[in-house]
Amino acid sequence: MDKVEIKGGSWWRRLFAFIGPAYLVSVGYMDPGNWATDIEAGSRFGYTLIWVLLASNIMAVLLQTLAARLGIVSGYDLAQGCRKEYPPFIRVVLWALAEIAIAATDLAEVLGTIIGLNLLFGLPLLWGAVVTAFDTFLLLAIQKLGIRKMEAFIIMLIATIASCFLIELFITKPDWASVAGGFIVHLPQGALFIAIGIIGATVMPHNLYLHSSLVQSRSIAKTYTGRAEASKYNFLDSAIALNAAFFVNAAILIVAAASFYSKGIVVTEIQQAHSLLAPVLGSTLAPILFAAALLASGQSSTLTGTISGQIVMEGFLNFKMRPWVRRIFTRSVALIPAVIVIAISGNKGTYNLLILSQVILSLQLPFAVIPLVHFTSDKDKMGNFANKPWLKVLAWAIAGTITYLNVWLVYIELVSIVSLVPYWIFILIFIVIIFLVCVLLYIFLAPFFGIKKKWESGIITRGEIIAKNLSLKTIKNIGAAIENGPGDNDIISMALSIAKPDQAKLTLIHIMESPGALVYGDLSETQHSKQDVAYMEELVREIERPNLPVEFCLRNGKPVQTIVAIAKEYNFDMLVMGTHGHSGINDIIFGQTVNGVRHALDIPVLTVRVKDTTTTETPIFESKEVKA
Repeated sequence: MDKVEIKGGSWWRRLFAFIGPAYLVSVGYMDPGNWATDIEAGSRFGYTLIWVLLASNIMAVLLQTLAARLGIVSGYDLAQGCRKEYPPFIRVVLWALAEIAIAATDLAEVLGTIIGLNLLFGLPLLWGAVVTAFDTFLLLAIQKLGIRKMEAFIIMLIATIASCFLIELFITKPDWASVAGGFIVHLPQGALFIAIGIIGATVMPHNLYLHSSLVQSRSIAKTYTGRAEASKYNFLDSAIALNAAFFVNAAILIVAAASFYSKGIVVTEIQQAHSLLAPVLGSTLAPILFAAALLASGQSSTLTGTISGQIVMEGFLNFKMRPWVRRIFTRSVALIPAVIVIAISGNKGTYNLLILSQVILSLQLPFAVIPLVHFTSDKDKMGNFANKPWLKVLAWAIAGTITYLNVWLVYIELVSIVSLVPYWIFILIFIVIIFLVCVLLYIFLAPFFGIKKKWESGIITRGEIIAKNLSLKTIKNIGAAIENGPGDNDIISMALSIAKPDQAKLTLIHIMESPGALVYGDLSETQHSKQDVAYMEELVREIERPNLPVEFCLRNGKPVQTIVAIAKEYNFDMLVMGTHGHSGINDIIFGQTVNGVRHALDIPVLTVRVKDTTTTETPIFESKEVKA
């Protein structure tokens, strides 16, 4: 997949560069499967299940954010992570379940496109299935245009869906007080099945695999700062895109509740919803908008389903298949049951199949969510980007809720079919369920018993820890050791570059090494020492500013010991010194100060390469006669 370059610029420009992956993901949150669950929820239970949509959306934002972070930080998508983490048998089972989820997703997209063509153009359902078999090649051609053009095409389809339902809301005139009441948590009797269907339609397992891979289409710096920036912008991308998807789903449910529930009509087919909109609302525009949005939904979801299939197969099995071959395989798996159901049951069968596809997605969710939470909580895999304790608790609460609801649904369904199917079929179903429960328990418990692997990711854990714990210090008290020579210009320039006005103070240091000074110390007063004093005083006068105090310290003695003593006495935060770059015999002849000072102090010592004055007799400062 081509990389999108992330270059500098304003905050908005950089956000725009990252926007895209979440919109491709968000189409899965407003596909025809969502329509079926939203329409049934609205027509059967009114506005009471809006809170389920909201809760599902919150779950989706958090889980998609974790999926994006996994891809950004580790460099692996969720499917590749599972291949790295689990033994071959477990990952083959997880791959098979992911393929079933993608087939269920594609089934919903196929049915949505077939129904949309039927409603808009009157095309028979079976002929619609033929057209849907070939539209996959058109979408593959769009995919070849590049990631940015593909994202633009998807966003255009999303805008079409949102616009259609915005107009529908104005036409239906819902009871907004009742809509607000729908956000109060309440589960009416008989609503569990459809509530789980809503969760399965909203938090879709294939989207977790998809998002963790798509975020890698952006070229980001493999540093802590680069990953942190990418994670932040992808969170914003996810929040915006998935809240737009929530608006669409809520609009579908509200339109269904306002149009049908308030009039006692229970919708059991999407076609029924379409045909009833005109007589119920008294508008010919509503059903046309409904059908156009449904067709756009089916087409946009088909493209992301194609990419998901490639990601899952390559990630779990490390097996690459040509995109058009992969697409034919996935579409065939989806079309066969769709054609059979259309031939046997017609419209009602397609609607029930849509609902069933969303329940299948929900049942597969724990097998994707639990590995995702484990991986993103592991410091060995994520470094400083591992989930914080509060986020870990929230993520596990969501995973636990999804798993509990699915276990409860399976229990209810087993109880309901025990007397309806042959004994051997019930035993077979029960064995499969026990097997899948054992797999789920393994992927949940294994990390807690230390059964996990360290991935060969691009993370440099030590570097990230150091970068994360950097503490910037303000340099307030700076010392600069000068020589009364040409090199003083470089030393003082560097010290002034560091000294921030209104924050720092500069002290100029000079050590006198004349024979008299070495013998008599501070009692020595020679022409040389008088010149040094005049030189230092003039430097201070020229350099100091109202917001930058400067003083000098002139001492006699051996340079290393005296400079170290002054630095400790004045409590410097940093010392700037000059170095001439000589070594070997020159160090012995002319002396060597920097290393001795640096080893004796525990503050930063900044050395500046200066002009070598050891062989010149030209003084930098010619003083006038100084009166005693």
